[in-house]
Amino acid sequence: MSGQPPIAIERRAFSEMRAVASQRRIEGYAATFGSTAKLGEFSETIQPGAFRSALAGDILALMDHDPGRVLGRTRSGTLRLSEDSRGLAFSLDLPDTQAGRDILALAERDDLGGMSFGFLVPPNGEFWEGSTRNLRTIDLKEISVVSAFPAYPDTSIALRSRAFVDDRARRRRAIAIAEASQWV
Repeated sequence: MSGQPPIAIERRAFSEMRAVASQRRIEGYAATFGSTAKLGEFSETIQPGAFRSALAGDILALMDHDPGRVLGRTRSGTLRLSEDSRGLAFSLDLPDTQAGRDILALAERDDLGGMSFGFLVPPNGEFWEGSTRNLRTIDLKEISVVSAFPAYPDTSIALRSRAFVDDRARRRRAIAIAEASQWV
């Protein structure tokens, strides 16, 4: 083992989506470029072109990031993804399953939380400017329809991503926690 923590898939959320009920389809943006997300102690921005290399792979569409509720995939053509000047656009043909019918009904009522995506950052896929993480290449694994709260990951997940980049900060935090626990 290399001593490095296991790599976890990161998730980010956006709220632009529309339903085309007559075609059992939802469309919109799973991610947008240039907007800054506040993730605890740091901010994050997705650069134009970040998804380009990932679009050739087989990307899943899930409900609430649950791999047990597959809604579509690029390999079968039921999920179509493209990158334009605004961000990562998607078009998803919903299945005639309970999950698909639920999503369509909630989208028609505008009750869905929004869209999210799960990704990894490949080597050299990011650069930092102070406390801002700029994503220039994203290894996209899935997009998800989020039924309730399309929030960014909680602080501990976001901080773990930052700590992985800056191992010294992670060690300092671990030492400070260990020292503080001695006094409790």
